Amino acid sequence: MHVIVNPADELPIYRQIMRQIEQAIAGDRLKPGDKLPSHRDLAEQIVVAPLTVKKSYDELEALGFIETQRGRGTFVCATLPPVNSKQQVEQVREAARKLLASAHLGGLDFNAVVKILKDAERDITQGRHKEAS
Repeated sequence: MHVIVNPADELPIYRQIMRQIEQAIAGDRLKPGDKLPSHRDLAEQIVVAPLTVKKSYDELEALGFIETQRGRGTFVCATLPPVNSKQQVEQVREAARKLLASAHLGGLDFNAVVKILKDAERDITQGRHKEAS
């Protein structure tokens, strides 16, 4: 698993880590039962404090995406948390409104937004770094 953090991003580093792990699970790049690096190993890899990664892992565990097995490590949960589809649709609808408003203010047309969405979908399902390979 490859994680990249940007200290200049408006999102706190622990949330950036969470987002990338959630996206890897959603894109099926991390599958149920896959082992994650220890929080110390990941912290060393991305050059952040181990407690930052631990906070990400703790929150992902509380949300039901990962589980820590004492003495074995941290794994993607075999059963992911159930999704309230009505609530999920409303969240996506609101995100779409924000995206389109931002795009229009930036002078982007609908086709440009669709291309951006397709690129983002590819990033999620194939991994951002496979393109560079």
